[in-house]
Amino acid sequence: MTNAQQVFSIHGGVHPPENKTQSTGEPIGTIPLAAEIVLPLSQHLGAPAMPVVAIGDQVLKGQLIAAPQGLISAPVHASTSGKVIAIENHPIPHASGINAPCIVIETDHNDTWIELTPCEDYTLLSKDNLLQIIRDSGITGMGGAGFPTAVKLNPKADQHIDTLIINGTECEPYITADDMLMREKADEIVAGALLLSHLLGNPENVYIGIEDNKPEAIAAMQAAVQGSVIRVIEFPTKYPSGGEKQLIEILTGKQVPSGGLPAQIGIVVQNVGTARAAWRAVRFGEPLISRVTTVVGESLRQQRNIDVPLGTPIVHILKSHGWNPDACARLIIGGPMMGFTVENALAPVIKTSNCILAPSYAEMPPPPPAQACIRCGMCAQACPASLLPQQLFWYAQSEDFEKLRVHNLFDCIECGACSFVCPSNIPLVQYYRASKGEIRKLDLEKQKSDRSRLRFENRKARIAEAESEKEAKRLARREAAEAAKKATAVKPNVSQTSELLTAAVNAASSQSVDPEKELAKLERALSSAHSRVERANKQLAESQQQGEAPERLAALAARLKQAQQKALEAQKKLDNFSQSQLNVVATAQSVAEKLQASPKEQLEQAIASLRKRLETAKQKHAEAQEQHSPSTDALKLGVEKLEEKLNTNLEQLASLAQNQSTAAPSNHQVNDAAQAAIERAKASAAAKANMSPEEKQLAQLKSLEARLAKAKLRFQKAQQENDENLDAFANSVAKLEEKLKEAQDATTGVN
Repeated sequence: MTNAQQVFSIHGGVHPPENKTQSTGEPIGTIPLAAEIVLPLSQHLGAPAMPVVAIGDQVLKGQLIAAPQGLISAPVHASTSGKVIAIENHPIPHASGINAPCIVIETDHNDTWIELTPCEDYTLLSKDNLLQIIRDSGITGMGGAGFPTAVKLNPKADQHIDTLIINGTECEPYITADDMLMREKADEIVAGALLLSHLLGNPENVYIGIEDNKPEAIAAMQAAVQGSVIRVIEFPTKYPSGGEKQLIEILTGKQVPSGGLPAQIGIVVQNVGTARAAWRAVRFGEPLISRVTTVVGESLRQQRNIDVPLGTPIVHILKSHGWNPDACARLIIGGPMMGFTVENALAPVIKTSNCILAPSYAEMPPPPPAQACIRCGMCAQACPASLLPQQLFWYAQSEDFEKLRVHNLFDCIECGACSFVCPSNIPLVQYYRASKGEIRKLDLEKQKSDRSRLRFENRKARIAEAESEKEAKRLARREAAEAAKKATAVKPNVSQTSELLTAAVNAASSQSVDPEKELAKLERALSSAHSRVERANKQLAESQQQGEAPERLAALAARLKQAQQKALEAQKKLDNFSQSQLNVVATAQSVAEKLQASPKEQLEQAIASLRKRLETAKQKHAEAQEQHSPSTDALKLGVEKLEEKLNTNLEQLASLAQNQSTAAPSNHQVNDAAQAAIERAKASAAAKANMSPEEKQLAQLKSLEARLAKAKLRFQKAQQENDENLDAFANSVAKLEEKLKEAQDATTGVN
């Protein structure tokens, strides 16, 4: 369907030199595979992916090598076949120049695919299945921040989507990746737009917005949408019309609320490259492993667009286009307005890398020094978000973050229009970007502080609640200690020992890292370190054979030495961890032996240890006396305490030996005692048989008197020891006294 839609204008905007014809003279091309592919684990907005491969694994093109972590995340797939040689920090394309975790694949140049699962008719699949395919294929926004596409295509239940916009604006100077894609792959883009429309419930309006400086792309897209509900809308060229909120206003006249999302007003926006990638993921089962990237700049011999595998190092791409590093002013990822400079050309192409700009010094000279603001107001006129850049600049300088919030700093899209028109050459966007970072940092600190305050209040409540239970717990511990003291003569059985050991291990495990995971992590780090050493050795040897400059050889030798040092450090960490695990095992065995030892063995071990300590302490005390050391008195006191402890343990050992000899006689002794008792019983029975009734009563009376005397002695001892069986002893005495009285009365009656 051709353009019959009213278009609207946006506030502000500028018209920088377009510089787009340099890279549109050739069709989309390709380059040879690089020797190594470097795939960052974070090529998208959200949580980084988690590696699912290990060093040394062979992988195929399209194979999953890192899985998403959480909803706002995306998987990473191998962009060619080869061997995983490292999982390590590596330079990535980022404004800060940081290194980040990456998976490095040594290509085998076979480019062997995994087995794909195509779908002839996606209308036969459920919406959930289609979204899962798009998520599993790693599809993210390819024209912006790289937001996971599956999340964007699944709005909340209360957000009715009535408009789908496919963004083909590409307003940034120099970049022509989307332009060439629309010229050559219009049918696939339209198929992708229809797929996205199907997932969103077939909204009433489906637009493809293109600036009027792309006539070839407009013609190709108009031909491709014939017979469909899609409208191709052409509108005047102005930067930054390609911003999401700006494009929505141009095509619909609606404005996204401050701090809001397009879905809140019923609109979803996707890039043309994203739409094509989603369609290929569903139709052919292809994950996102390559993209069209503009390679442009006067320091290059050849300027064009290429379909490049993700993870290809930027330096390999530049060399494939005749790059002259000496003539290059700087390397920029993206365009001159919103792009950022990269210092290390070893950084790879990722899912959001739409342009590599390598300008000459004449093409992009260094910016002049900033001067004082003259309050001309041109920045406010150019701002497409209708902000007040001048006030934002002042508040950013004074770090007045509350005023920055009030003036909607976070509505700034960092397009650079204000900096472009500023006659004082003030880098306004850099101030805004830095202030956003500080505000985010302060918000994070406030969240941490709030959580700490809540934890403190909860802790006070827990302490108050637990205070009432403390006394009961103390009493319970005291009773348990007394019971344990009485049971010291009882050797713990195997099951009790096992339970104690298991409890100790579980308690330790709950407060420490998983040893297996930590060991695997250290082994992986060591393997990566050895891999770096091998590569550095190989590179140095090749350079020596090729007779490269001494400076280059020295740099490579230094890199090799650094890699070897890191390998030694990794080995040392692994060795230390392994030794610590052996120490843990030895300690556990020692604890087990102590738990299984009898009370006598425990005391003997303690006495042996105390004797050694006492001998050492006496030697130190003698040396201190000879040297007239001020610590002589303290050492003497230590000797006396050790002697006291030793004597106490010796007494306990002697007492224990006596108790055990009394409480646990040998089988031979038990048999002898039993036989003697039997003999005594027989003799008593024989004696009683020859007694008269009066003699039997007198014998019984004497026996009761003897038994009562013994019972009273036991009762007195129990009173002194505060024995828990005191009541039983008292009852026994009372009963014997009653029996004795009855026996006395009977004897008196007989007499």
